[in-house]
Amino acid sequence: MRFHKPVPVPPESIDASTPGPDQLEVAEMAHRSAAVLVDRGRASDDPALRDRLVDLPRTVGLATLAEVWSERPARTLPGALWRLYVLHEWVQRSPELVARAFSAGAGHAEVYRVISGVVEPPRPEDLRELTQQILTGVFDGDLDVALERAAAFCHVTATGLAVLDGDDPEDPEEPARLRRAARLQETAADLQACARLWLRGDLH
Repeated sequence: MRFHKPVPVPPESIDASTPGPDQLEVAEMAHRSAAVLVDRGRASDDPALRDRLVDLPRTVGLATLAEVWSERPARTLPGALWRLYVLHEWVQRSPELVARAFSAGAGHAEVYRVISGVVEPPRPEDLRELTQQILTGVFDGDLDVALERAAAFCHVTATGLAVLDGDDPEDPEEPARLRRAARLQETAADLQACARLWLRGDLH
């Protein structure tokens, strides 16, 4: 039996013949899944269910949540949920850094410090508890309050990161912390906007 030599297929032909995901369907799935998640949590009196929803990154993986929600606009329900889960994971993984940054920023953003509800001075375990409470509040409580607390926490921590940067001009990690501070300030503004949208019934 004679075998024919395979005919090379240009990469552009492969790309063209393989349909990508329908972006409208991807967006609809992101918004629908976020709404179902919040509605299910808020409709249930089961604390075990709320705990599972709070710990979603550990059950389904943060990468899975990123695939579904991370590309949605910040001022939407999936965008807000994605930022809350990422914030929670950051605090879980870097509690000492976050505690230092929050303590440094507390004196420069007292109003936001009060709104966040963090005890003074914050210990790493206190901040872990705070983000746990914020996520629990998404499913059991006033969602706008949870968003406002998260926004205040981001604002204070971002301010603290900027203050820490000024301690040592030769610090090689300074550019990374400045970028993180800027992202946190942006996240704070987005979460505040989401709280207002939720109160108007426009957070989808």
